[in-house]
Amino acid sequence: MSVIEAKGIVTRFGARTIHDGIDLHINEKEIYAILGESGSGKSVLMKEMIMLLKPVEGELHVLGSDVLHITPQEAQELRRKWGVLFQFGALFSSLTIAENIEIQIKEYTNISKKMREKLIYSKLDMVGLEPYVGGLYPSELSGGMIKRAALARALAMEPKLLFLDEPTSGLDPIGARNFDQLIVHLRNLLGITVVIITHDLDSIFSIVDRMAVLADKRVVAEGTLENVLQSQHPFVEAFFKNEYTKERFKDKIKNV
Repeated sequence: MSVIEAKGIVTRFGARTIHDGIDLHINEKEIYAILGESGSGKSVLMKEMIMLLKPVEGELHVLGSDVLHITPQEAQELRRKWGVLFQFGALFSSLTIAENIEIQIKEYTNISKKMREKLIYSKLDMVGLEPYVGGLYPSELSGGMIKRAALARALAMEPKLLFLDEPTSGLDPIGARNFDQLIVHLRNLLGITVVIITHDLDSIFSIVDRMAVLADKRVVAEGTLENVLQSQHPFVEAFFKNEYTKERFKDKIKNV
């Protein structure tokens, strides 16, 4: 079952074309990566999926809804079904972590404050943060804790779909790998679909089920790692088949 399907997406900013016919599909309960060279429009594509931007042409369906032709009421309901972790967390600095997590719960539900508090601390526990973190402000957290707190906020409404923009950027190698494993754990626990914008080779080789590679304003390769490695596009060759990558991941890259 396709959770997201894009056909012929064209994106322009003035005279500059970012996407010129993007096609991809994302299946239910998979971890799907979008990768590509700088300026290829990875984050722009994600913003179109979550209705922050709108392409000039094409079709885009998310969770069965046509997000390019949707009423404000339908859009409001659809936003409840996904969570977003932006690259730098995007937590509100003037609010505590608990208050950051509570925002969506207060906006979309009428449950009591006591029940909201239970949900907040269950989300903190879900991402591996101690209860006391709820009373802290973002400025009091490490980079890794900010990522986890922002993830707890993204999970506040128990979404079916989770968007992660460069989730391991800025983390040390151990923290990045722990975050990767947390993503897999949450996917398995909650049965959610995860869409990741990433350059992180470790993430790509260890947790991603399928991926799309953006270059030349299009998707030049899509599928499993094995599928993508069959591509002879110059960016795929440079990204996956350089000597460093082939040596580091030699157990996963064979006969390339």
